[in-house]
Amino acid sequence: MKTDKKPNIYLDKKQALAKAENFCAYQERSQNEVRYKLVEWGMRGDELEEILTELILNNFLNEERFAKAYTSGKLRINHWGRQKIKQGLKLKGVPDRILNKALYSVDEEEYLEILKKLLAKKEKVNTEKNPQKRKYKLVSYLQGRGFERELILECLDEE
Repeated sequence: MKTDKKPNIYLDKKQALAKAENFCAYQERSQNEVRYKLVEWGMRGDELEEILTELILNNFLNEERFAKAYTSGKLRINHWGRQKIKQGLKLKGVPDRILNKALYSVDEEEYLEILKKLLAKKEKVNTEKNPQKRKYKLVSYLQGRGFERELILECLDEE
């Protein structure tokens, strides 16, 4: 019987630190992601905390930098709204203070531009004839993408 689960790799502290540095250097990571990986590699207790401290001191791990990179990537590439980005950051274990700072670092004009592009794109494929149902479908779609209802309605009223 074959399973897809990989066996846990148990490393000593020095190996785990080197591997964690590579893991963090590849792309920005949250502390929770790194903590999870370290546990997967057999690190526990004080050793785990010492490695996390070392990564923070050597600037491999920075929650604020991670939150800003995550926010800009999800906005520009995935076209997510603030609410969906906020939810994603909470799932990654980012503290509210840092989370809010990252969300408000988003350029408002760029944010509105992305919202308007998504709205125009969705309007082209929306075949609903009833204006109320049409509007409801557009609002539902954009809310699902994480955009704020008030902002969506403002953009719809502009057209």
